[in-house]
Amino acid sequence: MLAQQQIDDFERNGYLVVDELISIDQVLEPLKAEYTDRLRTLCRRWSHEKRMPLAAASGDFSQMIMAAVDAGIDYFQPLDISLPPGAIQAHTPFHAGPAVFDLLTHAPLLDAVESLIGPELTSNPIQHVRVKPPLKSLMGAEVRPHIVATDWHQDRGVTLEEADDSRMVTVWVAVTEATEHNGCLQVIPGSHKNPMLPHCPASGQLHIPTSEFNDSDAVALPVPAGGAVLFHPHTIHGSLSNHSEAIRWSFDLRYNVTGDSTGREFFPSFIARSRSAPETEMRSAHTWRQMWEDARATLADDTPVKIHRWEGEAEVCA
Repeated sequence: MLAQQQIDDFERNGYLVVDELISIDQVLEPLKAEYTDRLRTLCRRWSHEKRMPLAAASGDFSQMIMAAVDAGIDYFQPLDISLPPGAIQAHTPFHAGPAVFDLLTHAPLLDAVESLIGPELTSNPIQHVRVKPPLKSLMGAEVRPHIVATDWHQDRGVTLEEADDSRMVTVWVAVTEATEHNGCLQVIPGSHKNPMLPHCPASGQLHIPTSEFNDSDAVALPVPAGGAVLFHPHTIHGSLSNHSEAIRWSFDLRYNVTGDSTGREFFPSFIARSRSAPETEMRSAHTWRQMWEDARATLADDTPVKIHRWEGEAEVCA
């Protein structure tokens, strides 16, 4: 559990950096191995399709990512732990492996979240992997926040209105060390005390115009591998660009109080912790994956999925 001083810091600043929250041996190393196997399978398929050299499939995780970047292949969605917005097809790829499930249900992580919003916790389906290559390796048209720098936003802003009163915490987990040079997060301390601001959907990302707050108050948040940043849903934050020579890898997870709306009810959530009814906790990685497969089948070829409320009509977006 978090110490009282950490809880006080979170309530005062709207965020908290916790070093060594995630076990490297028990969670991160199996997670890296799972993703390496997943990416190797993908690279072999892409090689068979003549989209990249077969030799690319023999590299390590970082080398395979860079091979995909060099070949102009979109690696993000096949590695992500959520389905995308827009049109979903029966074959839309995603990754919901057992090592990811072990991260989502890691006891120290849940302990930290419980310290902030209580003991009845739902794993919210607004969750992503973020593998960010060096900026210089990317094509100029790439604007997605999972690949390049993330614009200023509040996490409440990427939900639908039904979750406006949900008690929620974001947990940003560093798989590799995050530094100012390779694109760590930055935050506006204390911004959680203000209402949700208008978000503009221009330039390929949702963003809050800097006319709405003072971005000179920004604080960078370096985090070691296995560390995490916890956010209030109104805290304004973003990430820097990766100017290093290596990938920067993280996970963006959310939890809400069980019974509150997740903000994306069409995607599957599950009870990650319940002190009052522990028998309701999800214990099966296979069942969790099946929930995502069922959601994909239900949503396939239906109305395109809408994941936020913003149409760009706000005056500040003009």
